[in-house]
Amino acid sequence: MRENYDLLERLIDYVVRVLKLCDVLPNTYAGQHISSHLIRSSTSAAANYGESQGAESRADFVHKVSIALKEMRETHVWMRIIAKTNMVKKPEKLKPLLTETEELVTILFACVTSAKKNNPPKRNPPNPKET
Repeated sequence: MRENYDLLERLIDYVVRVLKLCDVLPNTYAGQHISSHLIRSSTSAAANYGESQGAESRADFVHKVSIALKEMRETHVWMRIIAKTNMVKKPEKLKPLLTETEELVTILFACVTSAKKNNPPKRNPPNPKET
């Protein structure tokens, strides 16, 4: 584990790796399509997590990290498609990036779960007229 662990920096480093991957995808309709979606979802995950750091409330934080998680899950699907279609010349080089994707999904899921557990939704008090 990194000293002074910073999830935002890890997400930014991840995006840089994804961008480099997209640069080597084939210049075909499929390659461009997947590259476009992969860039959007991975950068969105990092940006939304970054936004969560300035959240105005716990609910806002949960919402933004949940979006980051959703986008990272989408990124994972695109990465798996790339792996299954052998779009890269050396698919073994894709494995570390796929592993990092899976780890980031797990971390973001844990962030959302923990934040929800630490601040359960407020329940409306019982209506005295109904009792």
